[in-house]
Amino acid sequence: MHIAVLGTGHMATTLADGFLAAGHTVTFGSRDPVAHGDLAAPVTATKEAIRGADLVVNALQAAFSLETLTPLASELAGAVLLDIGNAVTPEFALMYPNDSLGARLQAALPETRVVKSLNTLPGTLAIAPKTVAEPTSVFLSGDDADAKALVSGLLADLGWPATQQIDLGGIESARGAEHYFLLFVAMMQAFRGQAFNIRVVH
Repeated sequence: MHIAVLGTGHMATTLADGFLAAGHTVTFGSRDPVAHGDLAAPVTATKEAIRGADLVVNALQAAFSLETLTPLASELAGAVLLDIGNAVTPEFALMYPNDSLGARLQAALPETRVVKSLNTLPGTLAIAPKTVAEPTSVFLSGDDADAKALVSGLLADLGWPATQQIDLGGIESARGAEHYFLLFVAMMQAFRGQAFNIRVVH
């Protein structure tokens, strides 16, 4: 699968490393490709990266994702967009306390198939789930079944078997996954940044 990773920050490069290790090809999308020539995969302009991609990953700074991606509606029409972001203020308050970035992206990009996932755990654990001692859980939200199946397959390639994946339902359920960020930050402070995740037992 060819994956366009939008962004060149820590999460973008970490996930790209995992995708490459799993046998996928990656192109980074950047507003300034020339400034990022030392990455593990080619870097092109954002619009160019989106073209021909089987999956587009939104690894942009979440607080600015909506305003950055909305003008790209025509390029993203029909695409599967994996949104991994938690939109928060500089004070770590939720930007959308009664909504979610995932749902707002879907509303702004009605012809794009948005799937929310990988926003509830550190990037290093996202691409190497077995680095913690016990199996943990990863979540998916989205309105399109085929889009979720595509993302689910990618998660499996990264080491997340179906038994550890929890489909929360439509994109409206992304609000719960994004609001978990508040608990994530509290635990990160308590654990002093150690790699951790939660496991849902039912």
